[in-house]
Amino acid sequence: MPVALKSGVLIADDHGLVRDGLRMVVDAAPDLEVVAVAGDGVQAVELGLDDAVDLALLDVAMPRRTGLQAARELTSRRPELRVLMLSMHNVFDYFLESVKAGASGYVLKTVADRDLVEACRAALRGETFLYPDVVRALLRAHLERGERGPRDGLTPREREVVKLIAEAHTTEQIARELVISPRTVERHRENILGKLGMRDRVELTRYAIRQGLVEP
Repeated sequence: MPVALKSGVLIADDHGLVRDGLRMVVDAAPDLEVVAVAGDGVQAVELGLDDAVDLALLDVAMPRRTGLQAARELTSRRPELRVLMLSMHNVFDYFLESVKAGASGYVLKTVADRDLVEACRAALRGETFLYPDVVRALLRAHLERGERGPRDGLTPREREVVKLIAEAHTTEQIARELVISPRTVERHRENILGKLGMRDRVELTRYAIRQGLVEP
């Protein structure tokens, strides 16, 4: 008998219990198989570049590099790769940034056991998956927040710096992580504070949480 083909799935989340739960859901589907597991955004990119991975499930907020940043890099380097974002929150900005990053859908972890397999199959067919509960929540959040003026204007590199600052990395650690000089890190920090109208790390950390760069 011919063996049914299975699509290879990468699961990237920094919580072990969440990874295990997602893996059980995915592996229970006859047409899906988890072929790689990552605990942070950098590892997710490394593993997601493998041809064995057809679909990447990325948590929005992960250490070292967010799921959104990982999604942008993966879809840029492997356009054929399908990506789904995972989150605990119905937040409009998360959805908007997910779509901009090239993701095929947005799945809440709280209902992953119900909707994840369907979302995976839709993404692999090249379709966008967004179930009604999330659509309603996103539209409601969008209407409630109203117009907030222009976006923050931060560059992708500046957003990486904000994330690392919020994770309490020192200037030297950030410089090593991004392969830049400490002086360049300080210049980025000054530019970021100026663009956002903020004064210190505390305000930057709150901003990073609101933007989904780190989890509270």
